Amino acid sequence: MNHLAAPETPNRDHDTENFPTASLILAKPVRAQVMAFYRFVRMADDIADSPSLPPAEKIARLDAMEAALDDPATSLAVAAHLHREGVGTEEARRMLSAFRQDSGQRRYAEWADLEDYCTYSADPVGRMLLRLHGTHSAEAKHAADGLCTALQILNHLQDLVPDRDTLDRVYLPQSWLALAGGEAAFFEPGNTRRREILDAALDRVEDQLDRAAALPRLVASRRLRLQSAMTLGLARRLLAKLRGADPVLGRVALGKVDMAREALAAPFPTPSDAEVVADRVRRAGSSFARGMATLKGDRRRALWGVYAFCRVVDDIADGRMPETEKRRLLAGWRAKLTTPDCALSRELLWAREAFEIPYAECDAMIAGMETDAGDRVRLPDEAALDLYCRRVAGSVGAMSVRIFGDPEAEAWGLALGHTFQLTNILRDVDEDAVRDRVYVPLSVLRKAGIPDGPAQMIVAHPAFAGICKEIAGRASGGYLQAEALLPRHDVEALRPARVMMWGYRRILDHMLAQGWSLPRARARLTKSEKLRMAVFAVTGK
Repeated sequence: MNHLAAPETPNRDHDTENFPTASLILAKPVRAQVMAFYRFVRMADDIADSPSLPPAEKIARLDAMEAALDDPATSLAVAAHLHREGVGTEEARRMLSAFRQDSGQRRYAEWADLEDYCTYSADPVGRMLLRLHGTHSAEAKHAADGLCTALQILNHLQDLVPDRDTLDRVYLPQSWLALAGGEAAFFEPGNTRRREILDAALDRVEDQLDRAAALPRLVASRRLRLQSAMTLGLARRLLAKLRGADPVLGRVALGKVDMAREALAAPFPTPSDAEVVADRVRRAGSSFARGMATLKGDRRRALWGVYAFCRVVDDIADGRMPETEKRRLLAGWRAKLTTPDCALSRELLWAREAFEIPYAECDAMIAGMETDAGDRVRLPDEAALDLYCRRVAGSVGAMSVRIFGDPEAEAWGLALGHTFQLTNILRDVDEDAVRDRVYVPLSVLRKAGIPDGPAQMIVAHPAFAGICKEIAGRASGGYLQAEALLPRHDVEALRPARVMMWGYRRILDHMLAQGWSLPRARARLTKSEKLRMAVFAVTGK
């Protein structure tokens, strides 16, 4: 077995890993077991990462390591240690399959392929820790898998450049890199699309961390609860750092201060699902939050769940990902509506049950996002535009009025949602055109003499401004009608909707004042208008 010696000094040890492995938090006997597992896996990883060994030799050495797992009398020290400690041989076997994959596979086609790799390269570690600490529930395993997958992908994103330079490996899928002009273009310093692709990847990591959010509450051992809480906190810190910096331009890493802060925070109660969702809403920084600020208690919690759901599926549709990936993720959210598996989907189910929100409204929102997910968006006629508005905005109105406490105002909420969406379409015509999206129906364009073609040519056509002016007139009428019908309903209960309506009307007013001739500036609320919204939300005046 001497030929199995690792070809170089280990690339790192447990004290230099990004996240805790055999930390001092764990009980001493368990820590010894984890260290035995770590040393075996570290040796296998170093073999797979060796720049001097050919792929066939790597596979041969890894096969020999697996054979040592079947032989308690093996002379391979790291395997013999595993046998003595009685730990991790099955999990180590699964990880060896990932290292074999690393020995030959250097690129991944799709995101699902990367996730599948993580089930072998990372998830067994969490499963092993759960087993050593006496936790065997399916819920805990699901959460641990989410955490381990998130950690693995964070490491891949952090190490994009060294992995490519030293190992000729790129873990971001090739179909995603194609959206930046290909792999070589993606790594060019000035590529502006790289940030969008990285953000879409980090959104997928955040999904996994939401899946893992309940882990500390699901484990039986206090020590493992502390370590999992600390690891979750560190993962979220690295996620935030990667959102704020470009790992292609320089190393993005956690520091000792990050480690210390999460170690100090670990003993405190783990955030509930509601708190995880509330944090997502706050970080989104949307003006919609001003309307939600008028609500308290369960109503605010429910609306935050609905908003976060809408925001997540919208981010999927808008993300810089292949269309097939967007559709896969949206289909996954349909499954989550009936079988929640993360903090957000559990909160959404709670909101639906607490306020009798129909499943059909959530499904409608997903259907609307499936329209947006297309690489090219065109609507054939006004009926298609009405259906799109009903799905992406009417559904929000129908869900919201139930949470506000006036379900009888559903028709009012549907109509107001439609008006909001017309305003959004007008505000975003140029931004949408960059994505080859045009929501003005083709039938309307033809009537104005505008042929179908590249979106940016459509919105630059001289006749397009007239179409926008006509749609703005419809939106203005919609706001006037909503104001006229408001006294028929519970005006105070509908205050959040009134706050939003005030803000949207100001945006429409700005567009009417500016007009739609080129060049167009994107309409925004002024600071004083945002302050006015905040006062309105608190006082109702």
